[in-house]
Amino acid sequence: MFKVLFVTSEAAPLMKTGGLGDVSASLPRALQSLGCKMRLLMPAYPETLERAKAGGITPVAETTVRGQVVRILQTRLPGTRLAVWLVECPALFGRAGNPYHDDQGNDWPDNAERFDLLCRVACEVALDRIGLNWQPDVVHCNDWQTGLVPVLLADEPKRPATLFTVHNLAYHGRFPYETLIKLGLPERLWDYRALEFHGYLSLLKGGLVFADRLTTVSPHYAEEIQGPDQGQGLDGLLRLRRNDLDGILNGIDDQLWDPAHDHHLPATYNLRTLPRKAVNKAQLQQEMGLEESAERPLIGFIGRLVEQKGIDLMLESLDAIMGMGAQFVMLGSGQPEYEKALKAAAGRYPGRMALRLGYDETLAHRIEAGADMFLMPSRFEPCGLNQLYSLRYGTVPIVHDVGGLHDTVVNTDPISLESGAATGFIFSPATPAALTEAVSRALDLYRAPADWQRLQAIGMTRDFSWQRSGRAYMALYADACKARTQAETNGT
Repeated sequence: MFKVLFVTSEAAPLMKTGGLGDVSASLPRALQSLGCKMRLLMPAYPETLERAKAGGITPVAETTVRGQVVRILQTRLPGTRLAVWLVECPALFGRAGNPYHDDQGNDWPDNAERFDLLCRVACEVALDRIGLNWQPDVVHCNDWQTGLVPVLLADEPKRPATLFTVHNLAYHGRFPYETLIKLGLPERLWDYRALEFHGYLSLLKGGLVFADRLTTVSPHYAEEIQGPDQGQGLDGLLRLRRNDLDGILNGIDDQLWDPAHDHHLPATYNLRTLPRKAVNKAQLQQEMGLEESAERPLIGFIGRLVEQKGIDLMLESLDAIMGMGAQFVMLGSGQPEYEKALKAAAGRYPGRMALRLGYDETLAHRIEAGADMFLMPSRFEPCGLNQLYSLRYGTVPIVHDVGGLHDTVVNTDPISLESGAATGFIFSPATPAALTEAVSRALDLYRAPADWQRLQAIGMTRDFSWQRSGRAYMALYADACKARTQAETNGT
C-alpha cells in the first residue's frame, strides 16, 4: 500500500482558516483507513503547538534550511491515529493568529520565505535526507503554499511521485521577480513555461507545471478552470495538462458532522427523529437574539465575507428576502465594507437578522442544525463543504449553479421531488433577481410541510463521506507512481 506524505499549510483542529483545514484533516484519515501509510506535514504555529500538547509532542529530527534551524516535531492529529510532523521554525512560523496575514488583514511580508521553507523541508523528508528513515511513494501537495515541492523535486533522481491539489485557483501565491532570487531559485524558472506569470512569480503555477498529476476538488470545477471565466489566467496551462487533471469531489467528516451525535447541539437527531431539529432552531433563535418562531423560516449563512461568496448578491437581495417573512443568521468575517453593510442590515431588522463576526465552531454546528435553509450564492465555488453539511443536517441548501455546488445539489421541481432526486434550490445567473427567485421557491415549498420533509429526507440520505473520494485518490496515486516508474526507466 502507498506511503504518502501529505503537505499542507493547515489541518483542523491544529490550524483552520477554511475548507483546506477541514480537507487536510479528513482526507488523510480516510486514506489511512483504506490502508495508506500517511504522514501529514505542516508548520508548527503557536496555536498548533498548544493544541497538539494533549497528544504529546516529540522532537524527531533537526536540520538547517537556508540558514534557519528547523526541528521536526512528531504528534498526532487530536482524536485520531494520524501521525503529524510539525515544522518548527519560530522565526518564520512563531506568530499567533492567522497563518497568512496579520490582524489588519495584510499578508505577512515574508510569506514566500515561510512557505518556501515548508516546501524545502517537505523535499528533505520526501528524499529521506532528514534522518526519519521514511520515504513516501507519493507527495501530495495542497494549494500555493506547497507549490514549490514539485518544482524542487523535479530534477531529483529516485524521487517520489507528486500530486498537486488545487483547492482554490484564485489564490496564486504571487510575488515579485526579486523573490525568485531571494529564495535561491534558478533563473531558468523565470519562464512562462515554469513559474513566471505576467511578470510575477506564481508558486501555484509551480505545482500546476511540475507535479506528475493534478486534482481539484470537484468535477465541475475541473471543467470550469479550463475556461477563461474561471481559469484565473491559467486556463491555457490547465487545458494543456487536461489529461493529468482530475476533479475529485471533497467529502465530509461524517463523524464530526453528524446530527445524531453532534455534541455542539442542544438536541441531537436523525432522519427518524427529524422533528427534534425544531429544538435546535428555537435555541439558535434565542442564542442569536431572534424572534422565537417555529413557523418563520430561518436562513443560515457561514463563510468568508468576500466577493467570491456572493455577499454583494446577498446584500442586494436582502430586503426582498426579508419582505417574504424570513429570518437570517450569519457567521463570518472578511472585507470591511461587507462587514459594515451587514451590520447595518442587521440593525434594520432587529429580531429577524443576526450577524456574528469571526468564526465559532460551536455556532457553525448550531447554525447548520437550527436553520431551515442554507444560502450559498458564491460567484465561484471549487467544492464547498457547507452545502454538504447542510444536506446531512436536513437544512436545505440554496446555491448558485457553479463548481462543486453544481455537482452536489439537485434543483427541486415537481418531477425531481417526486422521483427522489431533489435536494435543494439552484439559481443562475449570479444576479440578485435569480437569487431572490430561488429563495422564493424555497419558501413556497417550506409552507408545504409534507413536501418539505420529503426534501429534507432525500438530502439526509445522500452519501458524501470521504471513503468514495479516498478510493479515487488512491487510484490516482497508483497512476502517478506507475508514470513515475516509467519515467525513471526511460531516464527522464
